[in-house]
Amino acid sequence: MKGGESKAESTSTDQRLKTRGRKPGKKTKKDPNQPKRPPSAFFVFLEDFRKEFNTANPNNKSVATVGKAAGARWKSMPEEDKAPYVAKAESRKTEYLKTMQQYNMKLASGTNRGEEDDKSEVDEAGSEEEEDDD
Repeated sequence: MKGGESKAESTSTDQRLKTRGRKPGKKTKKDPNQPKRPPSAFFVFLEDFRKEFNTANPNNKSVATVGKAAGARWKSMPEEDKAPYVAKAESRKTEYLKTMQQYNMKLASGTNRGEEDDKSEVDEAGSEEEEDDD
């Protein structure tokens, strides 16, 4: 069969595509102590918009409707009206960067301290045994 693929070759391609990437069952676990990422300017706007929209439309229970209305208003807003939300988002981002830096420092110092503590305990235990023998 010149130029065509046999059925065996096409199924092997399908199998390769399914297994490409990470192996199943080997997900990295997320640290629950890690700070959450800051919201973008649109999501800061959405916090205020939800309050307004829910007071104006108390019978509306659809999340999609709120999202569509917020997106439409965000797109139609001039840059001057978006500026306070952008400023809030930037301040939250700087706070996030500070907390992430502290979090990373704690991780780095925590792993180093743990190793040093284990070594010092072994050294202390070894030195105590030597003293007892004398």
